[in-house]
Amino acid sequence: MIGLFCFLLNAVVSIYIWILIIAVLMTYFQPNPYNQGVQIIHRLTEPVFVKARKYLPFLIISGMDFTPVAVILALQFVPQLVCSVLW
Repeated sequence: MIGLFCFLLNAVVSIYIWILIIAVLMTYFQPNPYNQGVQIIHRLTEPVFVKARKYLPFLIISGMDFTPVAVILALQFVPQLVCSVLW
């Protein structure tokens, strides 16, 4: 049962990391903000980015926002940490 939970948690985190990567790539291409897909990705990622920027303001260096990198790195450890505690 714990193995299934760890598998599902890892899958959800992996999918969310890909959504974060897509959100970062969208900042380079400036897609239509009225597109439903763009709005969904923005709604899924922006609350996490805002919270991370609030607690880690030093990640914005010379106009470059490294918050997505920090969020992705932190999410990489979530399944490992949770599953090691449960296991």
